[in-house]
Amino acid sequence: MSLPPFHLAIPVEDLAPARAFYEQLLGCGIGRESALWVDLDLHGHQVVLHQVEGARALAGHNPVDGDGVPVPHFGLVLPLEEWRALATRLEGHGVEFVIPPRVRFEGQAGEQHTMFLRDPSGNALEFKAFRDPAQLFAR
Repeated sequence: MSLPPFHLAIPVEDLAPARAFYEQLLGCGIGRESALWVDLDLHGHQVVLHQVEGARALAGHNPVDGDGVPVPHFGLVLPLEEWRALATRLEGHGVEFVIPPRVRFEGQAGEQHTMFLRDPSGNALEFKAFRDPAQLFAR
């Protein structure tokens, strides 16, 4: 299943460290930019970082399969091998995970590999993958 690309605007407190995080750690390509925003290519999706004074993400948590999942968050579903490569790269850089790479709903409908982390402004991100992509919306 191929989904169309999405567009997401994210407020960040300081553009420089946020840009470095998304470009260097997550491997995003850089598109158009100005002094206050930058377009990123996140696996074919457009993510725009907008510098906003005082922007700090505040998140609560909801329990999901034994984890405290940060809310709000945004996420991206990757092919499993890309997810594994990203997890390895992030672990190699000593990234502090909110939820470290793990398998959720093991042996159940919707079994998935997942990990959560925060960008420098505290925005929560989830990356997940499915061994069987048909499980994405399984009930």
